[in-house]
Amino acid sequence: MKHKLILVSHHLCPYVQRAAISLAEKGVPFERVDIDLANKPDWFKAISPLGKVPLLRVQRNGEETVIFESAVILEFLEETQANPLHPADPYARARHRAWIEFGSATLNAIGRFYSASAEAGFLAESSALSAKFDRLEAELADETGGPWFAGEHFSLVDAVYGPVFRYLNAFDRMGDFGILDGKPLVRAWRKALSERPSIKHAVAPDYPQGLHAFLRAKGSYLSSLIGRSDPVKPLVQALSA
Repeated sequence: MKHKLILVSHHLCPYVQRAAISLAEKGVPFERVDIDLANKPDWFKAISPLGKVPLLRVQRNGEETVIFESAVILEFLEETQANPLHPADPYARARHRAWIEFGSATLNAIGRFYSASAEAGFLAESSALSAKFDRLEAELADETGGPWFAGEHFSLVDAVYGPVFRYLNAFDRMGDFGILDGKPLVRAWRKALSERPSIKHAVAPDYPQGLHAFLRAKGSYLSSLIGRSDPVKPLVQALSA
């Protein structure tokens, strides 16, 4: 099925990265258009029912369909494009979808971690985030082989967790929070994902600088730790490594 695909994006959004990774893994050409979510253009507000990214604008036969919500976009790509990333078995596929939802819950936990305003809340959120990865460690222990979530085949679960670990790359440069302590299988998975070209190229080269600026501006407890660790230039260089 021939489409022109336009991925409407924000340069830091992890949900956009999921779609970009899936498209790259499938070898599907697409155009990416970044917008400023703090100053949404009128054309975006007109076509985005929830006012969020990603949007996938699908143009075919002179008509356009707009698909919103990352999970829906991923399923659409599975149904319309070659090189499936979901397993063929319906039971395995359902399990993968469930762990994709867990990935969204983990992103929410990450948001609470970097937004916590005081030390007590920050430590509580750090513990809660670590517990999320404990569950993943247990799940990976039930798998055989590797390096991916389900063994040798890169799946949509991997596409979802690549952006999750990208946040941890930044946090690790700001302090030792122990989030992945005692989780060797998660650590190995994280390393494999960090080396996957589709995941590397799902963000622009200046992503580390943008994420640093975003986290520093939050006014959170983590922001205060960033302030103590400045000067900014060495930290940005470390994030880019």
